[in-house]
Amino acid sequence: MPKIPSPFKALPMERRQWLVLQALARHKSAKALYAQRIAAKGGGFRASTLVSWPADKVGKEALRLGALTPQDELELLQLLYVDLEPQYQITFLDTMGVAHENGVLPEDLEAPYADADAVKKGAEAVLAAHGDAGRHYLRTLVVYNLAAWPGLDRVVPAEG
Repeated sequence: MPKIPSPFKALPMERRQWLVLQALARHKSAKALYAQRIAAKGGGFRASTLVSWPADKVGKEALRLGALTPQDELELLQLLYVDLEPQYQITFLDTMGVAHENGVLPEDLEAPYADADAVKKGAEAVLAAHGDAGRHYLRTLVVYNLAAWPGLDRVVPAEG
């Protein structure tokens, strides 16, 4: 059985590069962190040298070497779907009637956030409105947070 790529790795390379650049631009500590990870992979560069590189070069090298951790990938997907492109999450939450502010859930909200019938309706609305990009968003939820969205994996399987 073939290995299912992570939702981050399922994105086209240019989209992953764009997302890493967005993280580097928004989070000043990201460049040093990625530089450390690249240096740890070997290849002869020290982290102090890598930090002096332009952000796009650091980002491309981090992706080329596979220097991002699963936690980095999750944080990049959260950046994508909460900060950069919240329209998928807004459609999903609005359809289910889940309270949010521009796609951001209240801190005190406890999972599961909706019942399976509402989740199904929300997922169908995302697919209808956003197509394949919406499918990727939903698949990300299945992989990382299925407990919060009961039955979502019956609408969009993890390997989809």
